[in-house]
Amino acid sequence: MTARDIDPITFEVVRNGLDLLVDEMALTVMRTAHSGIVKDAMDYSTAFCDRQGRVVAQGLTILMHLGSFPDAVASVLSKYEGRITPGDIFILNDPYSSGGIHLPDIYVIKPIFIDDDLEGFAGVVAHHTDVGGIVPGSNSTDSTEIYQEGLRIPTLKLYEAGTPNETLFAVIQKNVRLPRLVMGDLRAQVAAAHTGERQFLSLAGKYGAAALRRYMDALLDYTEDLARKEIADLPDGTFEATGHIDADNIDAGPVVIQVSMTISGEKVTVDLTGSSPQVKAGINSPLPFTKAAVYGAIRLVMDPGIPNSAGYTRLIEVNAPEASVVHPRLPAPCGARGITGFRVMDTVMAALAQAVPERTPADGDGGNTIVSIGGYDDDLNAFAFVDLFAGARGGRPTGDGPEGVAHPAANISNTPVEIAEVELPVRIEEYGILQDTGGAGKYRGALAQVRRVRSLAGEATLQLRSDKRRFPPYGLQGGEPGQGSWNILNPGESETVLTTLGTATMKRDDVILHTTASGGGWGDPLDRNPALVLSDVREEKVSPAHAREAYGVVLDDEATRIDTPATEQLRLSMRSKRGDGTR
Repeated sequence: MTARDIDPITFEVVRNGLDLLVDEMALTVMRTAHSGIVKDAMDYSTAFCDRQGRVVAQGLTILMHLGSFPDAVASVLSKYEGRITPGDIFILNDPYSSGGIHLPDIYVIKPIFIDDDLEGFAGVVAHHTDVGGIVPGSNSTDSTEIYQEGLRIPTLKLYEAGTPNETLFAVIQKNVRLPRLVMGDLRAQVAAAHTGERQFLSLAGKYGAAALRRYMDALLDYTEDLARKEIADLPDGTFEATGHIDADNIDAGPVVIQVSMTISGEKVTVDLTGSSPQVKAGINSPLPFTKAAVYGAIRLVMDPGIPNSAGYTRLIEVNAPEASVVHPRLPAPCGARGITGFRVMDTVMAALAQAVPERTPADGDGGNTIVSIGGYDDDLNAFAFVDLFAGARGGRPTGDGPEGVAHPAANISNTPVEIAEVELPVRIEEYGILQDTGGAGKYRGALAQVRRVRSLAGEATLQLRSDKRRFPPYGLQGGEPGQGSWNILNPGESETVLTTLGTATMKRDDVILHTTASGGGWGDPLDRNPALVLSDVREEKVSPAHAREAYGVVLDDEATRIDTPATEQLRLSMRSKRGDGTR
């Protein structure tokens, strides 16, 4: 594995100690944060980096944050070389000078010293409810330059030698709509960084700083060795795929994500040449986020037991053309860049499906929709309802796509209905899944989710970040595609169908109805076990008519039993109409 002085038992203790460290940091954030987007939706991540800024452990939160921490820490090391001291805490969010990924994601990074020697960094990134800009929530899809998106924070010292930078705190507080929530979440991040420091110093007290350095180096090498074996087992070749973002709010839409993935021996190169040029809309993905999406997709086909360290990324090269939606230049806006990161990951997964179909699921909802309703209540107090709607994955080689489980890139949740209604002028009037919407397959895609939200404020700005209407989730191995998403303002006779991306004005009692895309199916629907179809009918996920039309399964009049002879005859007829019996 590594040098002879690495004891395997101590190695496992240190490895698990680092994992515990970042999870304790994550729990600290969850317990002390103020906003729903952080404490309830859990849109944040924690990581521990070694003295060189390499990720050695990440908390169980958002996968696509993993690949961005090295760039953030690198900005600290380069800008403050020779000026990093005990008690310092750094802050940043700027994608163009500091390794940030969009302005709402603010990084707090604490260097950790032992005997005046820098030994590592405890890092926390959290999505803040608001950082200013042209829409409440600061995730505008209609912004045309980053200067419209809110407060840009270059890499700065939030604390210097333990002393808070009151000027910087004041500037942040005065430039956001919801200072109580933002400052509360920021202090939760600081508390989590202190937790990371305390846990690391405890490990150092047991094993010594020099030993911890060796074991962190060994952990990175160990991760690389495991990943090397995983990649070596993949078939060599070049695999290409094309993804799309509807981008129906701009003339440049749809946006194209082009992937050419080359597997050669023990290394993978992902080339994104051919992706759309950067656009005047807030969906451009900064390079650190794009790289994280690529790393995350490839990580999904590896052994889940491989440590979540940067060791495996050494074997993955990402080429992204400059001035494109996957590597924008200033002043390209990126407030809603998440949709592009999700699509990069989905498209890499589509390429992987050609290489390892037995490991790759069909396409899902395309990552969480963000519905933001913000403005001022009747007492002129600012508010921002920022919620994440997700939970429709594609069918898998081993089973149906799970409902209510977020995109694998982001282990996040929605804000509980009761909390949203108590804290904000909104009412959630519908929250459920829609029958017959999952892509048909041997293994069915997850059903679409529906959410209906009424605004109770006199006037508010609605901001939508959704996708996969024009380009619905794809099926694999003969599975049917999922259904597309919808945004409808005031559903009914006078309804207005809204674009997948964009803004609108909501008056008091206006309603936004959002339906997510559903998961694609995996495998031939006529190969689905009729017992599974019957189970879906009993659970009201599939209607008897859809069971017949999509799966060739005939039920009795009460829809309680399978008519086996009729099912066999119908499936034979359906296969015959397809021609040679294949899809």
